[in-house]
Formats: sequence, C-alpha cells, structure tokens
Amino acid sequence: MPTSRSQPKSLWGGELGLIALLLMLALLCIFIAARTVEPAYSFHMGLAVIGAALGIFAILRRFYARPDDPPPLEIDGLPNYNFGPVKFATLIALFWGFAGMAVGVYIALELAYPDLNIAPWFNFGRLRPLHTSAVIFAFGGNVLIATSFYVVQRTCRARLAGDLAPWFVVLGYNFFILIAGTGYLLGITQSKEYAEPEWYADLWLTVVWVVYLLVFLGTIFRRKEPHIFVANWFYLAFILTIAMLHLGNNAAVPVSMFSAKSYIVWGGVQDAMFQWWYGHNAVGFFLTAGFLAIMYYFVPKRAERPIYSYRLSIVHFWSLIFLYIWAGPHHLHYTALPDWTQTLGMTFSIMLWMPSWGGMINGLLTLSGAWDKLRTDPVLRMLVVSVAFYGMSTFEGPMMSIKSVNSLSHYTDWTIGHVHSGALGWVAFVSFGAVYCLVPWLWNKRELYSLRLVSWHFWIATLGIVLYITSMWVAGILQGLMWRSYTPQGYLEYSFIETVQAMHPFYVIRACGGALFLGSFCLMLYNVYMTITSSERAAPAAQPALAPAE
Repeated sequence: MPTSRSQPKSLWGGELGLIALLLMLALLCIFIAARTVEPAYSFHMGLAVIGAALGIFAILRRFYARPDDPPPLEIDGLPNYNFGPVKFATLIALFWGFAGMAVGVYIALELAYPDLNIAPWFNFGRLRPLHTSAVIFAFGGNVLIATSFYVVQRTCRARLAGDLAPWFVVLGYNFFILIAGTGYLLGITQSKEYAEPEWYADLWLTVVWVVYLLVFLGTIFRRKEPHIFVANWFYLAFILTIAMLHLGNNAAVPVSMFSAKSYIVWGGVQDAMFQWWYGHNAVGFFLTAGFLAIMYYFVPKRAERPIYSYRLSIVHFWSLIFLYIWAGPHHLHYTALPDWTQTLGMTFSIMLWMPSWGGMINGLLTLSGAWDKLRTDPVLRMLVVSVAFYGMSTFEGPMMSIKSVNSLSHYTDWTIGHVHSGALGWVAFVSFGAVYCLVPWLWNKRELYSLRLVSWHFWIATLGIVLYITSMWVAGILQGLMWRSYTPQGYLEYSFIETVQAMHPFYVIRACGGALFLGSFCLMLYNVYMTITSSERAAPAAQPALAPAE
C-alpha cells in the first residue's frame, strides 16, 4: 500500500487576514507618500510601509518556525499562558520610560536655562508633548498592557484570546507611539492636551484599541475561574472608557487624505468642554483606574495577604466610575464655560475624595498582619508608598478644584507639582513595583538580582519626588500671589517677566529632583537586565503528591 503523506502546512486564517491587512495598508501608504507635498507626513507614511513589511516578514518567519497545530489552551490540565506579548510590553515600557524621563529632565533644564532651547526640533514647545506622551502613554500604557495581559490570564486561569491578536495589540500600540513621538518633533500636532497626534495616528490607535478590548473580553469569556477578580473590572473600565474618550475628543475632519492636517468637529467652548472631559478622564481612567487594577493584584500578591475588603473594592469601583466622568469642568473655572457647569465639575471633584480614599484605605489595610515586610521588602515598600501618594494626590486634586483655591493655583506651577506627585509618586512607583514583581515571574527567576538596588532606587526616587513637588508647590503659590498683587494705585505690582525671574531657583531644584528620579530609574534598568541575564532560575513547581487511599 502507498504510504500517506502529511498535508503541507498552511497559513491560518488569522495569519492570512493580518497579512492582507498589512499589505493593503502598505500599498495605501505608498500611494499617499507619492501624492502628499508634506515631508513630515510622507516620512510617517514611509514608517508605516516599513512597519507593515516587518509585520508581514515576522508572520511568515513565525509560520515556517511554528508547528502545524495551534498552541494548546492547556498542557497536562494546566493553563498554557501566553507571556510573549507581556515580556515585550514590559521591556519596551522600560525603554520608553527612560526616554520620556530623560526628555523631562531636559525640558526642566530648558525652563531654568532658556538657551538650551534649540529650534526647531528641540525647543520646549515640541519636547514637552513628547515628554508627557512618552511617560504617560508609552511607559504607562505599556505597563498597563503588560500587567492587564498577565493579570487577566492568571486570575481567569486561561490563555490569552487570539493567536496573533495580542502581538498586534502590543506592536500596533508601540507603532502608534513611534508615529506620535516623531510627529511632535516634526511639528505635527492637533494642539490638544494629551491628544496631540493627528487624525491618521488616531485612526490606527482606534483599530489597535478595539482589538485590545476584544482580546481582554475574549480571555474573560474563556475563563476557568467563575469569579471575575476585581482588578479585571478596573482594567475593563479603563479600556472601555479610554475608547469612548478617544472617539469623542478626536472627532476630526482631515483637510484631505494627502494632508496630515485636520480640524476638530467641535468649536469654541464645546471643544474646550470635550477636551477637558477627555483630559481629566484620561487621568481618571488611564492613570487611575488602570493603575488601581495593578494595585488590587500586586499589593495582595506581594504582601501574601487577601484584599482587606472585597465589598469596599466594589463600592470603590462603582462610585469612582460614576463620579470621575463628571469632574472635567473644574479645569475650566473662570472661562467662557457656563458657571453651572463649572460648579458641577467642582462638586463631583469634591465628591471624588471619599471613593478615592476608600481605595487607598483598602490598599493600605491589605497589609494588616504584614507590616513587618516593609522593612525587608523594598518592592512592597514601593507599592505601598505609591498608594500613599495616591491618597495625597486625590486629596489635593479635589481641594484645587474649589473655585477659591483654583483662583490662586490655576495656570501656576502648583498644578505641575500636583500632577507630578500623582505621576511620579503614584503611577511611576506602582509601575516600578509591578515590573519588579513581573520580571522574575516572566523569566522564571528565583528572585530579583538585587533587593539592595531596589532599596536605593526607592530612596533616591523618593528624594527626587520630594524636591520636585515641594519646589513646584512653593513656585506655584508664589506665582499666584505675584500675579494678583496690586499697588495702592491699582496697577499690577509685578510684570510677567519678574514672576518668571522669581521662578529660576525653583526650576533648578525641579531639574535636580527630576535628575535624581531618572538616575534611580537607571538602577532599575541595570537590576532588570541582571535579573534576566544572570539571576538563578526558579525551582520547578512541585507536583502535588497523592495521599494514601486517594
């Protein structure tokens, strides 16, 4: 009898679909690049062609290397987790974190020493959005994607939904970051706070974000654990709300397909209202809800204690979700926005204080019976201090939304101090703690290379934060008082340039604080590198032995 030959290996449907999508994208971008008269736009289309070509090459290379059968969902009854995208997102987050913080230190020096402004690419106006986007969306966004993909798998005891889809999310999101960042340097911007990328970058991000939502939901739907862990609720709220904010605030009409320029469909005070509905909820759902999900998983995991109160976490979730969405108008006090809308934003901002502190208390009390670990575990110390900074920032924010306080603080460096107490103390510290936990788990290492380096990182970074935010608090209050100071004749006592001169020593202190924070981050980079390359591997998990008569 003739021997049967095995069927030749063929591309899966998802692989064929993604290759077709990338091929069409490449052809469209080549067409646009040939027709546009804008060099920066043509450069971005060229990047898209290169990215699409690399994507097709990676899929084909993977096709020839992979087995014919799809990866199993379980191996020997245990979930076959997909940690490849998580590893990539973790490492690329560290790269973007260093880049964003380095740019932040440079622009802080530009404010103290204006001669450092080098036109056109390296002046403050172009580097400042590069800094904010790099640390918020590049560093913070990749940390959120990495931790969400890790946490949803472990808490659902199920492999990530999709085969190529998780990789599409991670790589597609970072391609968006590349387009956005180079666009700022080239002068391509919508001039909207936290939403500077132009229409074509926004369209690409929309596609990536929809796939992100589908992967996350698909993993929850295939879960083996009937209970949905509270961290997943916060991740889901972050993903859904950011999608809604992105679509609302970036509704724009391009000048043409061959131009990077577009015009927002909203106008005047409506545009301002949409912008700060977006801007404040980017803080509320990107920088708060997403990172609260990290807190709810990594603090109990590191402390080896259950969440203090599951009921409080549910109250925290629903009250935060309902209240945060209404708080945006407090950014528009004393503007053309109707007074009742300003008051509504202020009222909801003040109401936010209690659910925010409910989450902080829940995080801190999770350490009940484990406070002694703070002396020996600097990773847990970093996580817990981040929760304390969260509590401080969520008290200061509602206070600054009160109109009488806002009349002094608005447009001053006090706001910069407030933002960075949350960004450095809360977001960065909880991110650092999560990455310190993830790296040994993902690379199967027994422990971090050096806990002493983590401790140095913690104390140097804390010193940097204290210098940064205290200098900005003092500078902001000084600015506000100088701007509202009048002579007996009713004239302004200080010219604007005099207020700028008075800020110089505080700007120098801020730059020093930022440099300390950046230097401590370099210790983290070294620690992570050494952990991956040289730390001792973890012992294999012991198989449970059967007891007699079982």
